[in-house]
Amino acid sequence: MDLLNTLVDKGLRRELPTREEALAVLATSDDDLLEVVAAAGKVRRQWFGRRVKLNYLVNLKSGLCPEDCSYCSQRLGSKAEILKYTWLKPDEASKAAAAGVAGGAKRVCLVASGRGPTDRDVDRVSQTIEAIKEQNEGVEVCACLGLLSDGQADRLRSAGADAYNHNLNTSEGTYGDITTTHTYADRVQTVQQAQAAGLSACSGLIAGMGESDTDLVDVVFSLRELDPDSVPVNFLIPFEGTPLAKEWNLTPQRCLRILAMVRFVCPDVEVRLAGGREVHLRSMQPLALHLVNSIFLGDYLTSEGQAGQADLDMIADAGFEVEGAGTTTLPRHRTEAGAEPGTGGGCGGHSGGCAPCGEAADEPSTAGAEAPAARTDLVAVRRRGAGTDVAPNA
Repeated sequence: MDLLNTLVDKGLRRELPTREEALAVLATSDDDLLEVVAAAGKVRRQWFGRRVKLNYLVNLKSGLCPEDCSYCSQRLGSKAEILKYTWLKPDEASKAAAAGVAGGAKRVCLVASGRGPTDRDVDRVSQTIEAIKEQNEGVEVCACLGLLSDGQADRLRSAGADAYNHNLNTSEGTYGDITTTHTYADRVQTVQQAQAAGLSACSGLIAGMGESDTDLVDVVFSLRELDPDSVPVNFLIPFEGTPLAKEWNLTPQRCLRILAMVRFVCPDVEVRLAGGREVHLRSMQPLALHLVNSIFLGDYLTSEGQAGQADLDMIADAGFEVEGAGTTTLPRHRTEAGAEPGTGGGCGGHSGGCAPCGEAADEPSTAGAEAPAARTDLVAVRRRGAGTDVAPNA
C-alpha cells in the first residue's frame, strides 16, 4: 500500500505526515489492519527496538474533584462508586510504589484528583517523591496533579520529580463539550510550565468520547507541536454514573488504527498504551505492543487492570522485553543536551518545525455502521492497592 510505504519512510526520517495521511490511516479497512500494524511496527522498532517500558500508577488522592470532566469517574457530581480518600501519607505512597517497582515498573506516576495543587499539596508530593526515591534507587517519578501555578513545576523538579503529566485529552475545537471548568489553553500552559522547569513532559489523549477522525488527528498534531517526551493514549472507560457512560464507540480494530496513527505522527516519542486497553482491545492487546513502547502495569486510578503477571506474560509471549532501569527510553537525539527543537530534541525532523501541515480529508461516512456492543462486564472499579488494606495486583 503506497500510503503505508510513505508513512514508514517518513517515520524512519522523523518527518511529519500530512493531516490527510493521518486521516487515511484511521479510514483503512479491517482487511488492511495487519498491514497497518506491520508498517507502524517498523517505525516503532527503529526507535525503540522490542523494549516495553512499564509504568505504575499510585492514586494519591481519589475522588471528590471540583472539575466537571465528562469522562472522569472522579468528577464533580460523579455517581460512580469509586474509592474516595484524601492524601496518602508519604510512607503509604512509597509502599504502594514499591509494589509496582517490584513488578518491573521503571516509572511511578503519582496522581491526585483536583483542579490543581496548593503549595501545601506540592510540599506533600515533594515529601512523597523523596520517600520513593530513597527506597527505590533509579526509579523515575512522574507527577500528575492538575493545573500548575507559577513556580510549582520548579519545586517538583527540585524535589526529584523527573516528569509531569497533563493530557490534552481531545481537540481544542471540542474541548468545551467535554469540560467547562477549565480550558484547553489551561492544559497547554501547564505542559509548557513543566517543560520550562526541565521536567520531561507527558501529555496524551482519550479516544472513544464520540469524537470524529478529524478531532483525533487535531489533538495528535497538537501534541506533536507541543512536543512531549511521552504520549499516553487512553481509551474511554465508560463508567456508570458519568455523562459518557453510554459512549461505547470503540472496537479493537479501531483502537489499533488510532495507535498506529499516533505512532506515525510521533515516531520517536514514548507512546504509552494507557487506560481502557483491557476493556477495548481485549484479546488483541499483544498486537498493540507492535505500535506502543510503553504500558501501565496492573490497575489504574479508579478501575482495575489485568494482573501485573498477565502483563509480563503478554510482553514475553509477544516476543518483546521489559525495558530495564539502566536503559534510556528515548532515542539519543531526543536526550542529547543542546539539541535544537525540530532538529534533534523534537519529535520529528520536519522542516519548519512541528506545525501541522496538509489539509484534512473528507471523513468517511459511518452511516449504517454497526455500533460495538457495550462491554460493561469489563469495567471493574478498583478496590485494592492505594487507599485500601488489600494488596495491589502488580
